[in-house]
Amino acid sequence: MIIGIPKEIKTDEFRVGITPSGVRELVKHGHTILIEHSGGDGSGFEDSAYLESGAHIVGSADEVYTRSEMIMKVKEPIEIEYERLHEGQILFTYLHLAADKRLTEVLCDKKITALAYETLRVGKRLPLLEPMSEIAGRMATLFGAVHLGRYNGGSGRLLGGAVGVETNRVVVLGAGVAGKAAADAAAGLGAQVVMFDINTERLTYLRDVMSPQVSMMYSTHEGIEESIKNADLIIGTVLLPGAKAPKLITREMLSMMKKGSVLVDVSIDQGGCFETSHPTTHSHPTFEVEGIVHYCVANMPGMYPRTSTIALTNATLPYALKIASTPLNVLLKDEIYAGALNTYEGHITNEAVAVAHDMQWRAYNE
Repeated sequence: MIIGIPKEIKTDEFRVGITPSGVRELVKHGHTILIEHSGGDGSGFEDSAYLESGAHIVGSADEVYTRSEMIMKVKEPIEIEYERLHEGQILFTYLHLAADKRLTEVLCDKKITALAYETLRVGKRLPLLEPMSEIAGRMATLFGAVHLGRYNGGSGRLLGGAVGVETNRVVVLGAGVAGKAAADAAAGLGAQVVMFDINTERLTYLRDVMSPQVSMMYSTHEGIEESIKNADLIIGTVLLPGAKAPKLITREMLSMMKKGSVLVDVSIDQGGCFETSHPTTHSHPTFEVEGIVHYCVANMPGMYPRTSTIALTNATLPYALKIASTPLNVLLKDEIYAGALNTYEGHITNEAVAVAHDMQWRAYNE
């Protein structure tokens, strides 16, 4: 199969869809890999490294899309890329379609076979989301701490505190991979952490393996309301695979919080879990609502593209090999790949995406 890797052009995005090592594995299995010129520069992978791994370097994104049967990316296509997609093409990337109705319509109109990293399940795991969730979770604590700084509009409280000074409080909404990473980082800096989730089995497990500075709470509206009153940093990591994130903190609730506190919305790719959230970029990462700093960068791991690209390729490569080497009618009989499928032959095939946009959907096997 001819697999194209275009350069990522979303604002402040420096990751790339595959490493030279990943290219070598695909080529070894008989596939042709097209890399857009300088596509890996942002992650520290030069064209020469891809050439040595057996890839072909092409001069433009248009050529990559035109010649490729399958496109591998990091982020969802943006508007300038819509026209480059062509009917029958396979798209394998993060899609987050529940937050993007226009892209959903384009993929249906062009009859794209769209497989989303974030809805590919293996048992209870989301293996292609996990590496980026871990990075984003750690970043959420680090950048939340930075934006508590007075010069960034925050309250001026150092997250780790100091001897003789009251300990700072962090609230983490969601106890998945990102939530655990965020809580670990916050506890490591010396903060007191409260983690909320509705999965009591997960909370019990984390209670036994995490720092005693992290306490576990069953997620209720009342519990969240009480906890945010004294919080310095609130990190939202809630995920409903394929669906829009629930709004756990409303605009009205901001008035309960201390002025200069920071909200970090890791769920922003899925619409955000704070009512007042909207996507931001690394160049302009924050905004303020009612005295509360909001950090809502939609591609957080893009700030560390070298680490992120390697981690992502390690996760996606086995699935990319299977997709590229297996006829679709056989591949999609496997529930793992059927679950990753979001659009096919002009139809939405993921119920959560269809519900988010009030559109019709059809299971692949129908």
